Amino acid sequence: MERRTFLRNSILFSGGIALTGLGAVASPKGLSYVSNRPAKNKRNFVSSSVDEMIDQIKEKISNPELSWMFENCFPNTLDTTVQYSEESGKPDTFVITGDINAMWLRDSTAQVWPYLSLVPEDEKLKNLFKGLINRQTKCVLIDPYANAFNKGDEGSHWESDYTEMKAELHERKWEIDSLCYTIRLAYHYWKTSGDDSCFDAKWEEAAELIVKTFKEQQRKEDRGPYSFQRKTRKPYDTLPGGGYGNPVNPVGLIVSSFRPSDDATLLPFLIPSNYFAVVSLKQLAEIATHLGLQTKLAEETLKLANEVDAALAKYAVSDHLNYGNILAFEIDGFGNKLFMDDANIPSLLSLPYLGAMETTDSLYQNTRKFVLSANNPWFYKGKYAEGIGGPHVGADMIWPMSIVMRAMTSDDEQEIISCMQMLIDTHAETGFMHETFHKNNPENFTRSWFAWANTLFGELIVKLFHERPAILEIV
Repeated sequence: MERRTFLRNSILFSGGIALTGLGAVASPKGLSYVSNRPAKNKRNFVSSSVDEMIDQIKEKISNPELSWMFENCFPNTLDTTVQYSEESGKPDTFVITGDINAMWLRDSTAQVWPYLSLVPEDEKLKNLFKGLINRQTKCVLIDPYANAFNKGDEGSHWESDYTEMKAELHERKWEIDSLCYTIRLAYHYWKTSGDDSCFDAKWEEAAELIVKTFKEQQRKEDRGPYSFQRKTRKPYDTLPGGGYGNPVNPVGLIVSSFRPSDDATLLPFLIPSNYFAVVSLKQLAEIATHLGLQTKLAEETLKLANEVDAALAKYAVSDHLNYGNILAFEIDGFGNKLFMDDANIPSLLSLPYLGAMETTDSLYQNTRKFVLSANNPWFYKGKYAEGIGGPHVGADMIWPMSIVMRAMTSDDEQEIISCMQMLIDTHAETGFMHETFHKNNPENFTRSWFAWANTLFGELIVKLFHERPAILEIV
């Protein structure tokens, strides 16, 4: 993704709207705890259920700074990024990432995810989800290899990339998780609402295309139809090997040319994304069976899930020098393995969050110890926080979402409290999460308007409210 770097000043930012907090009572830090949300008539989408949840949870948060952050962050996707409309009575929802005016399949699902539980009681919110499922179906049918889409056919400044660009695409980086997130959204919407009306003929066509794309990228017969190159000074923004990436030995895993950070993989079998694919394919098979769709689709999907699962068990695990059996981040099927973790989701840290592994699994616990240590080359510990970064932004820059995910996947209350305190200490007095911040200077951060990070933080607070409310009274 594109990004901008900011140094904090006296003005707060919310979705591009400058707010000064006039009339608010000053905090001990000199902050103004007035809401940074746009005025109600300026919000892109208003959900009474979400607003009621904010009020309910704020009552249980003892720290006024944390309460203020939650109120700003949790509704940020609805307030500033959702573009809802209807065509002939059919909902259509386009969700931009924030300061980039395009929709990522991954981000759009993650951005609305924390509101899903409210769908049964909120018809407007229900239509928003149906609209996003419809829009994502349309996107997959345009190009299953693309990661980011325009609202229309306006083109992109990435149209000079050496790949099969179309006017509807913002960017065409092949990432397994893009298609997994579309399944995650549709499956859990159906499970939560009981509504299967979105699974129409177009959705079925997209589902078949997803399975076809995954099988192509197992590269059993050839390298497949996808290639990508870009004129750039950033090595992670293009693919070697004539645009196909580094070689793989076809062992049953699926190639992901890029990571969920939009950075190129070094070894093309990206392990967290393959785990995510197993979960998603099993969900897709369940939907197909429920709907009485082609028996062939359900059987083919489940067979592929089992094949990838078996390959992960055989090839993804290694005996690490310091941590015993752990998962590699990337492999190539030839025996080469890359040991690291990246902050973006799916990550190794996030596997329980995605339903791919239990937190109590010894393999996960060993891997977790590794990724949260100095042995992970992208783990940083600084004056204000410790957390995982990645090559997308670079050295010494911690991603708040890695701290959020650490708390989301922890059963240790002291660890969760520590994560919460780090998030409070590093929002640079803006009241929002950012893409990254410098480990020794939170005022040096990237992306002041990054809705995924904001709503993920809100999701953590909601989770604590339901599962560990005492923490919200302690922090």
